[in-house]
Amino acid sequence: MSGFVSPLAPQTFATMPALRGVRMATAAAGIKYKNRTDVLLMVFDRPASVAGVFTRSKCPSAPVDFCRANLPHGVARALVVNSGNANAFTGKKGKAATELTAKSAAAAVGCSEREIYLASTGVIGEPLDATKFAGVLNDMNSAATGDFWFEAAKAIMTTDTYPKVATRSAEIGGVKVTINGIAKGAGMIAPDMATMLSFVATDADIAPSALQALLSEGVEPTFNSVTVDSDTSTSDTLMLFATGAASADGQDRVESASDPRLEAFRNALNDLLKDLALQVVRDGEGARKMVEVTVVGAESDDAAKRIALSIANSPLVKTAVAGEDANWGRIVMAVGKSGEMADRDRLAIWFGDVRVAVEGERDPGYSEEAATAVMQRQDIPVKVDIGIGTGKATVWTCDLTKEYVAINGDYRS
Repeated sequence: MSGFVSPLAPQTFATMPALRGVRMATAAAGIKYKNRTDVLLMVFDRPASVAGVFTRSKCPSAPVDFCRANLPHGVARALVVNSGNANAFTGKKGKAATELTAKSAAAAVGCSEREIYLASTGVIGEPLDATKFAGVLNDMNSAATGDFWFEAAKAIMTTDTYPKVATRSAEIGGVKVTINGIAKGAGMIAPDMATMLSFVATDADIAPSALQALLSEGVEPTFNSVTVDSDTSTSDTLMLFATGAASADGQDRVESASDPRLEAFRNALNDLLKDLALQVVRDGEGARKMVEVTVVGAESDDAAKRIALSIANSPLVKTAVAGEDANWGRIVMAVGKSGEMADRDRLAIWFGDVRVAVEGERDPGYSEEAATAVMQRQDIPVKVDIGIGTGKATVWTCDLTKEYVAINGDYRS
């Protein structure tokens, strides 16, 4: 797959501005990949506010445990990310690897280990040799620069075919602030309270508790509404850092997420999170098509989301999309098995703007030709009206192709 880039990749990448208060460097430590960067160091020269959401997996990685333990302190001075090894299901060795990494990073940056955050992505169950990058962190700190977002995104890739970057700006109390973000993810993606790996930073001055509230709220309609293969990773980590550098321009520190001055910032952050989440889906392993599943008329919004995920995660629905087959019977199946309230005789289904089923049977005006034309698109909207309430939700997924099987069949070799 080397050199292959997803056909759904963005045609152009965002131009990422430097962000005051954060510097980055990457290195090739040879953790799994040869001749490519696999370690990222992000340094905050002044203590930054930090927020995070993590996997709901009951088998979390050692770095997830480490971050959860540090998060209540609310302050970050550095983030270390490696690709090629997830440091998950590695027992006492995994904990020792996080401790060594944190100790090395704290020494390099000159801070407490409680101000270090870690993330790892790659193979599960392989011990991580932290000495490989413990030795490079000093040099990385010296070389770190603000204008390095695109390279940072490259260093955290595993089976990704392109780096994922996004930037937005907003005003808080009349002062302009910037938000930059990177993400990685292509397979083992069904985020549950977090993404695969994503790191977002802003120069806004926002207290940790307010930052956490913004992030926890922002993940639901974005990262928690995308799925590639229904598999929740052991390593899901989404972190948001606020450097506070905009205070130099007169931005007053915001202490509460309900502060009305945050409205534009909240919208920009949510928009950036959605941008990154959709880039992840568009890089789904072997993906050729993106599917937007909207469910309306459900008993509640939560019920609508569970039905939408039932459709989006169905291998039969996803293979039909891959084969450009307008097989709406598979949508009916996925609604019926979701465990949520549904009434067969009230169900209506659309592919694009073509209604294929209504009131529990095939639409009288159904045209196979019109439905197939929608399935031949790269972006396919599917809408389902359950017909029993006002609940609605939208989730995004991709098709399931032979390439997905090929990539995951020889992932460790």
